[in-house]
Amino acid sequence: METTKRLLFLDDVRYPIEAYHYTKQDIFLRKDWHIVRNYNQFINRILEKVLPEMISFDHDLADVHYLKPDTEDFVEKTGYDCAKWLIEYCMDNHLSLPKFYCHSMNPVGKKNIEVLLKNFKTIKN
Repeated sequence: METTKRLLFLDDVRYPIEAYHYTKQDIFLRKDWHIVRNYNQFINRILEKVLPEMISFDHDLADVHYLKPDTEDFVEKTGYDCAKWLIEYCMDNHLSLPKFYCHSMNPVGKKNIEVLLKNFKTIKN
């Protein structure tokens, strides 16, 4: 296992420096980001390495994540699904939630991720 804690950047297309340009958050200027592009990479990175010190979430992880016709199911997993998995992982392993930020440009998706993680953090503390 890796001993140094890292930053995890979940986004299907962007890089941390691009998130800096519209968020103006200095954390995105750091060089120790590990980038994952989808739900499976997100899970595998956490399972194979240590829980990162911080995770920055995008919501829309693929153009095809939108709803399947005539269902409420997404074709692809979103950043919200990653956040739900992270909560389960932390609960199952008795771990504290890492710091988090949501750099998504989808305002509804961003709010959903933030509310989910903030509520869990409030309940856990």
